Amino acid sequence: MARPADSGRAGAALSAAFTTLNGPHRHDALIENSEFLAFADRAGTPQDALAHLAAVRARYPDATHHCWAYRVGPLYRFGDDGEPGGTAGAPILRAIEGQGLDEVVVVVVRYYGGTKLGTGGLVRAYGGTAAECLRTAPRLEVRPRCRLSVAVPFEHLSGLYHLLGTFDTVRGEEAYTASGVTLEVEVYPEEADAFAAARRRCGTPRADRHRWRA
Repeated sequence: MARPADSGRAGAALSAAFTTLNGPHRHDALIENSEFLAFADRAGTPQDALAHLAAVRARYPDATHHCWAYRVGPLYRFGDDGEPGGTAGAPILRAIEGQGLDEVVVVVVRYYGGTKLGTGGLVRAYGGTAAECLRTAPRLEVRPRCRLSVAVPFEHLSGLYHLLGTFDTVRGEEAYTASGVTLEVEVYPEEADAFAAARRRCGTPRADRHRWRA
């Protein structure tokens, strides 16, 4: 089915699929009287990840700590937010990597319950809460797509729309000219030849291959 364009990883040209989250997910844990609330979401850019962190901080301003980590391709960051160095942000990042996920941010909020956990206890609490949140979160496999520019005269536009509905396509912007419409379409690489053949059968003119994206 045709879908609106998904921004994905901004500016990146990818040759491999990756797994991310299909949406926000939460997991709560009570450990030695401290509450740990983990919030995970997809983040296509570092800016998206930091915006997620800011939103969680604004929602739980009275929490003792807001520890976090994100990975977006080769980019990653983490923060301990006052916990001893290496006991919070780094274990959260390892949880993301251990689940084989990309374009993901996790924030673990802690409400201190009066019992000190020690270095090892903090690592297990933050890393374990983040890992369980990610383990139970719905996932999404993102595969690279081939972007095509399809130009059609107005009389073939309805045929093109019908064709798009028979493939798993992502539709981009339409540009209108005096002779017709130019539309950017993204298809999976393995479907590009079949899409081109179907396009020729229904009489729509050329489709120029532009680039790959995910």
